[in-house]
Amino acid sequence: MTLNCIAVDDEPLALGLVSVFIEKTPFLHLVGKYSSAIEALQALHHQQVDVIFLDIQMPDLTGIELARVLGQSQQGGAGPRIIFTTAFNNFAIEGYKVDALDYLLKPFNYEEFLRAATKAKAYFELINRPAPTAAPATTAPEPEEDSLFLKVEYQLVRVSYNDILYIEGLKDYVKVHLQSTTKPVLSLTSLKALEDRLPARKFMRVHRSFIVSLDKITSLTRNNIQIGNVTIPVSDQYKDTFTQFLNKWT
Repeated sequence: MTLNCIAVDDEPLALGLVSVFIEKTPFLHLVGKYSSAIEALQALHHQQVDVIFLDIQMPDLTGIELARVLGQSQQGGAGPRIIFTTAFNNFAIEGYKVDALDYLLKPFNYEEFLRAATKAKAYFELINRPAPTAAPATTAPEPEEDSLFLKVEYQLVRVSYNDILYIEGLKDYVKVHLQSTTKPVLSLTSLKALEDRLPARKFMRVHRSFIVSLDKITSLTRNNIQIGNVTIPVSDQYKDTFTQFLNKWT
């Protein structure tokens, strides 16, 4: 697989370096290099691009702003993925919010560049993988999934259902509290989106800010759930569903 790439940077030396790195990577093909995000945006209307190596701090239109424009215009369709190249590490969260594939902090060497490029290659190989053919009717059913992947910083982290104690919603993030470690996993997603991915037989939403693992409950009352030393309230919105569950215990 060969990925069409463009490089965007208002610094000539940085633009030249990224262009050289692209050209020396066998599975990348440089189709353009631009000194401004506006030039890149115009070019994207006329050519197929898979990956954009994009600087953030640029005049007129920043890399973050370009990423937002591309995200809005390509909702529901495939579009180029972005790898940010910047000298400022304080943009990591912003890059995460626009679903950047990776984040290269200047000055970076070819090994670091290649690691990000390989991640892009793996991403496109995954989404272009042919769908599996339907299994014969006699085939045994697939085993039920026992884990999920959460996007943590710039990687996907596998979390076992059995390791989850409870999940706490924090505005744009969720904090997944685990049995195996005192440090929770922080992922940029909504509690509702995560609720939809979790098996209902194992997890229950009991509050606008909490999902609990049912088999980790140590005690409960009509208004509260105890998981170890943590007390989690049950809100009125979820009281009916919780009461049905509670009745199974009494």
